[in-house]
Amino acid sequence: MSIAREGLVFIYIAAAITAATYAAAAGRRSWPVWILAFVFTLLTLWVIYFFRDPERTGPRGDDLVIAPADGRVIQVSEVDEPAFLHGRAIRVSIFMNVFNVHVNRYPISGTVRYVHYNPGKFLNAAVDKASLENEQMSVGIEHPRGRLLVRQIAGLIARRIVTYSREGDSVEQAEKLGLIRFGSRVDVFLPPGTEIAVKVGEHTVAGTTVVARLRGPG
Repeated sequence: MSIAREGLVFIYIAAAITAATYAAAAGRRSWPVWILAFVFTLLTLWVIYFFRDPERTGPRGDDLVIAPADGRVIQVSEVDEPAFLHGRAIRVSIFMNVFNVHVNRYPISGTVRYVHYNPGKFLNAAVDKASLENEQMSVGIEHPRGRLLVRQIAGLIARRIVTYSREGDSVEQAEKLGLIRFGSRVDVFLPPGTEIAVKVGEHTVAGTTVVARLRGPG
């Protein structure tokens, strides 16, 4: 199983604490310390699990929008998107819990034309105002059928958004975009008239699930 490189430092720290606790337990011969060592073992295993980075395959095409995140669709709504689409847009919001894979992927192939970081709050990512008020990173992609915006949003637990995108980069559908450490939500902004292929409550798999089909010439 592959591990996201951003998680290695957390895994090393957890493993070091676990090893030190086992050493203390062996030296003191204390059952409470042995129990603590076992708890740290479970924590280390969970950190490894959290930063897993599995390979993903699925349908591809310039008319398809592939899920950028594992999680549950919590909202499909029409909103204003003035930063990159410059008008009305359909927003598909995917909420990631702590058990989901947290590596994010590009929903479509194209060229990165916009990258913007916005510091903010750490509200529950599932609430609507998190899309405006929480810490976030927005990546705008120009593709053969128009424009699309992906927004990584931090949540209650997340404190670090990682984004690989740079303006001018050529990116491939389902290629790794980044991750959000220990949280939270990814929004996709699509042009009006886009055929949405998911419903609220459905679960998505990054790089695999088709969330929308684009209309217009390719």
